[in-house]
This record gives sequence, structure tokens and C-alpha cells, in this order.
Amino acid sequence: MTTAHRPALTLSADEARRIALRAQGLLGAPDRRAGARGVLLRLGAVQLDTISVLARSHELVPYARLGPVGREAVESAYWTGSHSFEYWSHAACVLPVEEWPHFAFRRRAFRARGHRWHQMADREGSCAAVRERLAADGPLTTADLGGGRNGGEWWDWSETKIAVEWLLDIGEVVVTERRGWKRVYDLAERAIPGELLHDDLDDHTCIRRLVRQAGTALGVATRADLADYHRLKGEQVDAVLADTDLVPVEVAGWPRSAWADPAALEQTPRGRHRTTLLSPFDSLIWDRARTERVFGFTHRLEAYVPRPRRVHGYFAMPLLAGGRLVGRVDPAREGTTLVARQLSVRGRRDVEPMARALREAAEWVGCDAVRVERCEPEELREGLETELKAAFG
Repeated sequence: MTTAHRPALTLSADEARRIALRAQGLLGAPDRRAGARGVLLRLGAVQLDTISVLARSHELVPYARLGPVGREAVESAYWTGSHSFEYWSHAACVLPVEEWPHFAFRRRAFRARGHRWHQMADREGSCAAVRERLAADGPLTTADLGGGRNGGEWWDWSETKIAVEWLLDIGEVVVTERRGWKRVYDLAERAIPGELLHDDLDDHTCIRRLVRQAGTALGVATRADLADYHRLKGEQVDAVLADTDLVPVEVAGWPRSAWADPAALEQTPRGRHRTTLLSPFDSLIWDRARTERVFGFTHRLEAYVPRPRRVHGYFAMPLLAGGRLVGRVDPAREGTTLVARQLSVRGRRDVEPMARALREAAEWVGCDAVRVERCEPEELREGLETELKAAFG
């Protein structure tokens, strides 16, 4: 580390944890007036994923911060009024439309590379056909455009699918919503407000903005944390850090130096902690190494792990209570019953928060009961079921 970046401030691990929680909107009074749109603006990116257990992950993220916000209101906040677009950030994410210019660097990188995964047999003709259909008929799904696959495996894309996804990558086409979980494509010139529809910003300016935004959303972060938020390279972060106002800090127990949002250092983070179940794709716990460093909690999505090798279940959702990760549950739904297929908590004092989180989640998705199948440790089952009975009593 250069002298210019030598930290003048040291934070305790507890201070860093609370700063991270507040930055993510999980400590302090939620801004209910801003709603899901406000959550998106605060986080800068909300990950999308095909898995739907209680709800899809992009619905679970505002739920965790705001409580049982209407699911239709969440979709409306994302997909109406040109508020957002879908693009490649941490993964496929909903992004505030204001950030469109700052992803110019990624669009340019795709153009320079010439492809993402697939090659087209007739790039010019296939792309022209997609442009013409969208111009004539408005927003369309892949099915509307003629189908996404050639009849083989899921990656055996049709020429039209390859073309529309390529136009998405380079910014000529925008995903304006998900309809029945299908991407809806439109021409960027129609979907993006005119004042934002440009690639004028150079790579340094784009990356500086995204690193700064990641710093705000994380509160305090290492170089690797800042890079991971929008899937940047470490050297890209290095090239712009000095041009941000992020403050170098040391965090007790962290093996590497970090940078903090200066606004996060101005006052001690205080307020009400959310008690909630978190999507495995929530930005609070995106990064396994950061989650272990900040919370001392090992988290891994096991949906893609063979069933015999799963430890905590298909879609284990960590329990956040009192500003700590204190358990997890693998949920399912059977009619109007939320089923905790596998549940674990650290100890007896975490039973009541788990019951409260399960009740709130159940009611949010229209369930009127919770059934616990497997409980670890088993001796806490009776207390948990007593709490659940009282919650629904």
C-alpha cells in the first residue's frame, strides 16, 4: 500500500459489521415511502435468478428491507416508467436506469470481443432482422421473435436468440421487464431516456462511478469486495480508487486493508435491526469470503450441489436477527403451508427470531401455517413449535 493510501482510521469488527448493515438498508428505519425503487437506488443492483421458492430473489431483496411489501408493487417499481433495465452487473441484475451510461465500458468490451458465448452464422442479417421486428412490433420476448432454442439443450440457442442477446450485450437492445420470467426486449433508443442514451463516458469514468457506488452500498469494503460488487477486475479497481473519495481504513481482524464510504463514518450506525430471512442472492451476502469476514457465517447456495452433498438444503435462506446471521432455513410451500424442510439456529435465544421471521414470510406469500420437518439442534424443536403456534394463534 502506498503512503497516500495508508489508513488513518481503524474500525472494530463490530463497527464494520454495523456500517455494512446500515449501508445495505438493514439497520435503521426503512424508507417505506421510497419503497422497492428506493431499495434499488440504494443498492445499485438487485440480482435476478430463475429459482423461486417463497418468491423470486429480486422480490425477496426489498422484502428483507421493507417487510411485507406487495409483490406487485415490487414488479411495478422495477419495470414501469423507465425506472430500470436489466444488464450484467454482479450477475444478471436489475439496475437503476440512471446507471445506463456507466455500463458503457462493458458494452464496449463486448463489442471489442465480438461475442459472448455463441457465434452467429449470419451476424449482419440476424441482427438486422431482430432490429426490424422490434422497431415494427414493439417490445417482444424471444418466443415472439421466433423461439430461443434449436430443439436441443438449453444452451443450444437459435440464431435469433443469439442475435437478440448480442444486441443486449452491446446496448442496442434493452430488457425492459420480465414477463412470466421471460425477458422482454426493446430497442434502447425507445426504452432508455434520451439524456441517458449515450456511451460518451470513458472507461475510467464508468469504473470510478461503479467502484464508488459499490463503496456506498457496502459501507466498508476491501479491494476484492469492491471488485466483486459489479464484477470488475482488481486492477480496474486499483486504477480508479485514488480518484474516488472512499476513505482508507483498517478493520480489526480483517487480513487486508479496506475503504469506507465517508458518509458512513460520519455517525455511529444506530437503529432498529431487521429480523428477516435473506435470499441467498441478497447483496448483503453475495460474496462468501466477505460474509465469513463480516459475520463469521459460512454461506453457500446449494441449489446446484447434488442432493446427497447438500448440507443445509436447496435454497437455504440465512436468518438475520440482531444484526447477525444466526441460523438458516430451507423453505418450501405446500398449499397454504410454509414448510421448513431443514432449519438450524445457533442456540435457544435465536428460536423466537426464527419463528418471527418464518411467520412474517409465510403471511407475505399467503400461507397461514408453518411446518418444521428437520430442526437442528433437535432439542430446540419444541420451543420453536411453541413460538410458531403462538405467532399464528
